[in-house]
Amino acid sequence: QVQLVESGGGLVQPGGSLRLSCAASGSTKAYNAIGWFRQAPGKEREGVSSISNTDGRTNYADSVKGRFTISRDNAKNTVYLQMNNLKPEDTGVYYCAAGGGPTIASMINDNWYANWGQGTQVTVSS
Repeated sequence: QVQLVESGGGLVQPGGSLRLSCAASGSTKAYNAIGWFRQAPGKEREGVSSISNTDGRTNYADSVKGRFTISRDNAKNTVYLQMNNLKPEDTGVYYCAAGGGPTIASMINDNWYANWGQGTQVTVSS
């Protein structure tokens, strides 16, 4: 079972940027995708973005399209989430996970994921 470790969270002002990293120990080839999810206080966890392990297709939640970019470095076995123009509503704990279903839509659905990192806090506030 792959181990995932997130890093890069922190406190940032609105309009600022952060880059989250998801480092995997072990191969992720057995999984369809790596996904990023977030959970704000008092709210359900939601899918943010995913990247397919087979063809590199990406998917984004409507709320982050045009602001967030997911990418991967296979040599480092790491997936990144570049977050620009951050808003207070982006605040939450961000998790990466390995799993995903067979369709691009399912790759951003947390029901398809069983392997999760510990999360990293992102706070957007002035």
